[in-house]
Amino acid sequence: MISFEQFIKLFDKKKPITYSYFLKHARVKVGMNSFLLREYIMRKKIDLDDIKLLFENIQRRHEYLERFYNTSLKIPPSISINEKPLLSGEMNNNKFVNFKNIIRNMFFWDILKNTKSGIENNPTFLDVLEDLYVNLIIDYKILTPSAIHYMKEGRLGSVFSSYYFRASILNPYLVYSLNKSVLKGTRVFTPTLGWASYYYGLAETGIIQYVGVDVIPSVCEGVTDFAKKYYPQIKTHIICSPSEKLLDDKSFIRKYRGEFDLVFFSPPYFKLEIYEGGEQSTSNYPTYKEWLEKYWEKTIKLCEILLEEGGTLCYILSGYGSKKVKEEYDLLGDMNAITARYFELKEIQPMFNKNVHVTTHRETAEKIMVYKK
Repeated sequence: MISFEQFIKLFDKKKPITYSYFLKHARVKVGMNSFLLREYIMRKKIDLDDIKLLFENIQRRHEYLERFYNTSLKIPPSISINEKPLLSGEMNNNKFVNFKNIIRNMFFWDILKNTKSGIENNPTFLDVLEDLYVNLIIDYKILTPSAIHYMKEGRLGSVFSSYYFRASILNPYLVYSLNKSVLKGTRVFTPTLGWASYYYGLAETGIIQYVGVDVIPSVCEGVTDFAKKYYPQIKTHIICSPSEKLLDDKSFIRKYRGEFDLVFFSPPYFKLEIYEGGEQSTSNYPTYKEWLEKYWEKTIKLCEILLEEGGTLCYILSGYGSKKVKEEYDLLGDMNAITARYFELKEIQPMFNKNVHVTTHRETAEKIMVYKK
């Protein structure tokens, strides 16, 4: 966990700077290029009063950083979820978002810095803050008219949270609500770990067994430690492996065939988020067709084997399509078509959420898919 003092220390400069030093030495980053701030101001005809306001924000950075820590990283005295669960058909990822804090804090570097956007020229949240507060490198979006408008209203933090990439987190409260109100699983397998959000939400519903898989070693270690500390009563097994490779692991299949009454996860949205680690599905299967066949279909086959008769498969997905990839595709339709070869669709529920970093020409609302074996 990262404390408030440790967090603040990340952005402390060794010595204070003057406004004239800032004007002389600061740079503006545009994609892979950077320019001296004083040259960029002249070229873009930016008002010096706006630059002075940005400088003052940098000088007072502790005000914003303290607000961010308290809102997004601070862990409450108790992590128990005692709220009434959301009802079926009303699942909302934005209710009681404070339950995300322990997840974001636990995987601070991975969520805010190391996971990259699959969309070009969208730097990570922490990279932008480090550049601005420590290195005097200003991302060009901070100097756009809309960003300056927010800054004048005292809302520079809204620019950081709206313009820059942070890895998505499924709210543990939503996972808790979904299992309480709809899924009612007690023995659960998850083909990804979802930054521990699945485990946290499911554990709070009183499950008795959890087996989870992921390819990021730090996440596997973090969930294992989290389980031991907070939920020792749950029979927990965390495996650091690509889910699709377990289909060929005879000892794993022999041990867990028909073992679970629920499989739950939110799979990778192909190249929407690029995670660290050499065994990522999009690294192993870089084309969309190969990814569907060798990652998704194999994972669905694995889920079918591990579920008991009448067991439930549930995953959350959107119809995201990438501008970065040349071909057009329908992620929701294509993945669901493969699932339908192995499972019977029971229902599709909406999931209310803030907009994710996706294209606008395609249906991108996230859906909760519920299937039965």
